[in-house]
Amino acid sequence: MSKCFFSFTESKNWCYRSAFTKSGLRSTFTDLKDGTVMHCWVPNPETRKEAESKPNLLLIHGQGANALWQWADIIRHVTPYFNVYVPDLVFFGDSFTTRPERTESFQAECVMRVMEANSVRKLSLVGLSYGGFVGYSMAAQFKDVVERVVICCAGVCMEENDLRDGVFRVSDLEEAVRILVPQTPEKLKELMGYTLFRPPPFGLLPSCLLTDFIEAMCHEYVEEKRDLIRAIPKDRKLSNIPKISQPTLIIWGDHDQIFRLELGHRLKTHLGDNAHLVVIKNAGHAFNVEKRKEFCKHLISFLVHLQPPSLSPPRKDQNKKGHVNDCL
Repeated sequence: MSKCFFSFTESKNWCYRSAFTKSGLRSTFTDLKDGTVMHCWVPNPETRKEAESKPNLLLIHGQGANALWQWADIIRHVTPYFNVYVPDLVFFGDSFTTRPERTESFQAECVMRVMEANSVRKLSLVGLSYGGFVGYSMAAQFKDVVERVVICCAGVCMEENDLRDGVFRVSDLEEAVRILVPQTPEKLKELMGYTLFRPPPFGLLPSCLLTDFIEAMCHEYVEEKRDLIRAIPKDRKLSNIPKISQPTLIIWGDHDQIFRLELGHRLKTHLGDNAHLVVIKNAGHAFNVEKRKEFCKHLISFLVHLQPPSLSPPRKDQNKKGHVNDCL
């Protein structure tokens, strides 16, 4: 793989760290004393007096880069309203464990222990993709702590059978993990093709930039990250998935090729009237990148103004003439 003389990824990472710092957050480490160390961005102690009047918000990233890269464009929109906590999940960024567990339930427990270490007793959360699985598990396990939930493009209600029933574009799990944890520029391009509604012209992307990103973000804990993905569908059945009781907003891109919109409708049906589904038009799995303004609007409306969407989009088989609003 060709290399760049200058690391664009590390420079971008530095810019994102600066953005988090300017937003009033600081980098911390919490040793859980069981072989697990968690890195988390937390509010600065200098703003503690102001913080006492704000509710707490937990932002949980998905697979891919560290938390900085996935939340940097969102952070300044939510820090005026919340005390914001942004952890790196286990095996991402600077978080790691020597323990063998790889389930979203284990990730949820680790994040909760970080919140307890920071004296957070009540919080709302936003879970993005894999982070949505972790956030859902937190809401199910810690009902007295989690108040409101936003699940973004996370196939929480998938079943193991879905892999062979054609619900996913890639039905082979091992091929999926090679794409989701890419180790070559070709696999990274493939991942971008699946996650973006309008991916960039791949011919214009120098291989050295893609290699630089892989070396900076994807070379550590490769098998551990792949095991996290393998653990999701293992023995998974809808009948065993708990129904969380918190008010829940579900956000999906209408062209999601990682977790198809069908799984968003399935989650809405599973939770019933307690959940609201918003579908963002002309967006793929990475709508937090492609449709940032719409995404932020829905977050603020639901989490700050405590307003559900005015309506949830109909299924295609219920109303073939129906249209989905991207800014409800």
